[in-house]
Amino acid sequence: MATTGFKDYYATLGVSKAATAEQIKQAFRKLARKHHPDVNPGDKSAEAKFKEINEAYEVLSDSDKRQKYDQYGQYWDRMGGMGSPGASSAGFDPNSFDFSQYGSFDEFVNELLGRFGGNAAGAQNYAYRSATSPGTGFGGFSDTGYRDPAAGAGQDLESAMSLTLSEAFNGVQRRLGLGNETITVRIPAGVKSGSRIRVKEKGQINPVSKRRGDLYLVVEIKPHSFFKLEGDSLSCELPITPDEAVLGAAIEVPTPDGSVTMNIPASIRSGQTLRLRGKGWRSPSGERGDQLVRVTIVPPAAISDSERQLYEQLRAIRSIDPRSHLQQIRL
Repeated sequence: MATTGFKDYYATLGVSKAATAEQIKQAFRKLARKHHPDVNPGDKSAEAKFKEINEAYEVLSDSDKRQKYDQYGQYWDRMGGMGSPGASSAGFDPNSFDFSQYGSFDEFVNELLGRFGGNAAGAQNYAYRSATSPGTGFGGFSDTGYRDPAAGAGQDLESAMSLTLSEAFNGVQRRLGLGNETITVRIPAGVKSGSRIRVKEKGQINPVSKRRGDLYLVVEIKPHSFFKLEGDSLSCELPITPDEAVLGAAIEVPTPDGSVTMNIPASIRSGQTLRLRGKGWRSPSGERGDQLVRVTIVPPAAISDSERQLYEQLRAIRSIDPRSHLQQIRL
């Protein structure tokens, strides 16, 4: 390394010159996590800081290099034919090293600290280069540590799938085009809007491991002209005439299984809800919710002369005043 100026490696790691090897190692771990490029994507200053941390740790974690650094300062690497920071040490070969055996950052560092006599900086430099260079075998830094993409699957994909209410209720098979590939997907009965259907190994391909991620189909249910899905129940609006509301009636009501006869009780009010048990939405386990029937009293838009006469007679003999209680209302 042709050093052009003195670099205070102790200051870089935030330790004193009397720091123990363990204190140096702890400082390095803390700073490496904070400034790693994967934790700070696109941050050039963090990338530069990470390089400085690796360089400082490589020197101070090696007892021979640290002794020469303390004695000769910026010219330490010219004394005794020592190599430059970043060069592989103790036979470390990044091209043949198996990173897939490590499940976390700590496992990786702990192993190398023992394998390379307390100096893991060369491997740390390699880990940095691999994580920031496309096509390499070691990358991905998260809160749980490094990951090896060579051992992982590709990225999961997500796509919307629009279904009719009938398709969602009964289940359906769909053929989907994925690039040059056509697949058949089975949608189970009873899915709802927002349901996620997992199609295994139909996501993106990891170019290293050749393993595919999964495809998730997010269900969207189209509006229906009569039924509405509310939780585990189906709801609908049933129009009835004034005489049916007063006298009661037996009325045919559509359900997913076909029409059934519902008894409308006499004197029902507009907006009241009746329940058809077991005629609602189908759950994935096969159970059925209820169908909720909201009654709406609909006056006729046009009436015959005979009907008008009867309505006028009814008005003349009506015995109740539904607004009588309003006479006592004051602001």
